[in-house]
Amino acid sequence: MPETSTAKNAQLEEVFSDSTYQLTGVAAAKDNRIFVNYPYWTDTHSYSVIEVKNGKPVPYPDEEWNSFQKGEDGQNKFVTVQSVVADDKGFLWIVDAAGIGLGKVYQNSSKVVKINLATNTIERIYRFPGSVVGENVYINDIRVDNQNGFAYLTDSNTGGIVVLNTKSGESRLVLANSPSVKSDPDYHFAPLGTELKKGDGSLLKVNSDGIALTPDNQYLYYKPLTDNRLYRIKTELLRNFETADEILNKNVEDLGKFITTDGMIFDKKGNLYLGDLEKNSIVKVTPDLKMHTMIKDDEKLIWPDSYSISDDGYLYISNSQIQLMPWFHKGKEEFKRPFKVFRIKI
Repeated sequence: MPETSTAKNAQLEEVFSDSTYQLTGVAAAKDNRIFVNYPYWTDTHSYSVIEVKNGKPVPYPDEEWNSFQKGEDGQNKFVTVQSVVADDKGFLWIVDAAGIGLGKVYQNSSKVVKINLATNTIERIYRFPGSVVGENVYINDIRVDNQNGFAYLTDSNTGGIVVLNTKSGESRLVLANSPSVKSDPDYHFAPLGTELKKGDGSLLKVNSDGIALTPDNQYLYYKPLTDNRLYRIKTELLRNFETADEILNKNVEDLGKFITTDGMIFDKKGNLYLGDLEKNSIVKVTPDLKMHTMIKDDEKLIWPDSYSISDDGYLYISNSQIQLMPWFHKGKEEFKRPFKVFRIKI
């Protein structure tokens, strides 16, 4: 996909930094409230979800939900929170994959927690049957369509899309056998110049991860993390739980090759924002599918991970430094602390 232009005026503004703990997600809510989450991937872990207050992390919604220890019941505590998303109705959606260290789901405790931001209380907890979120499913990111009453999550481990009816609580896993949710084995993912290898010597392959809803909620865009292809499907098909997987598979649209990205998000004008993990840059894809590099920064954009757009027109960017984790460096941390959240005006 040819790149058409590079903007010169985007500036990265630091919003929050954490000198100790690795973060992955960020959510910008109304009244300039900022939320950040931390997955339980390494032993250096404390709270799972925080609200940034005066630059400091405050466990959210309370200490109890952030107090999980291995061995405890994880049903009503955060186990491994992967992402936080603020919707257009005043709710924060928290995805708890419950896969400690990206391992199997801990004691069937994967869930989605919906919090009312006006009262800071839990509105609803969505849980999943084993047929939808089995022990090898790692629910990763979420997009919420309040207009139609559905949410969509990616499974970044085995690959697939979880469709959740937010009214009834029913869910199903779809597209699990579609090539569109699987990382292309022929793509060489190399954010450090060479391909990332895990401790066992195998190459890092992450399946369906980034996910985004068009402003009209008509299309769901998604892609595997460790290759550069981008796909979409009509949400109308996903919302009908009678639609056979065979039909869904046939209706996936391959939009072509773009870049590798972790998260992604649409603005109200239909521009799609991606973070190029291999070039440490933020890219805007306009509705005509042309790519524009907004900013590149090798020092600050270290695995731009998740995105949120505030009402006043800022794109918030979390940086998780995943390529510097001990998993890829023979057990040694290469992190460049602190971990940071930035924003740019869009």
